[in-house]
Amino acid sequence: MENLYIAPTPSSPEVDFKFDALRLSLRGESYPENAAAFYGDIIARLKDFLAQRQGITLEVHIALAYFNSSSTKMLFNLIEALSNAAEGGSQVMLHWYHDEEDDTILEFGQELSEDFPAIDFSTHAVEAP
Repeated sequence: MENLYIAPTPSSPEVDFKFDALRLSLRGESYPENAAAFYGDIIARLKDFLAQRQGITLEVHIALAYFNSSSTKMLFNLIEALSNAAEGGSQVMLHWYHDEEDDTILEFGQELSEDFPAIDFSTHAVEAP
């Protein structure tokens, strides 16, 4: 499957899904005007990839400094797809990055780890710029 790269904008994150390297990354801020449209194709491509490759070890890095409620729902859908793959025999290691002073994003990551126990979550505090 062809890798997926979407350059960041002021309101949407950088998407760098290196399917060939089994390494997926989201970075930046996420409050696109239409989150369902922005994430729809990304999630569809991820699901297609996961359907074709089973029993893999996938590394996921999510470093979002901000995301709105529409993006939250789409992130949940994306992580649910990863969880389904983990429940199907793949290993998914999700690295969740948050500003060391931002408890909201840390807590959201912790909630996701509770909601999707099949995924190997780890949180990482990063220094504020």
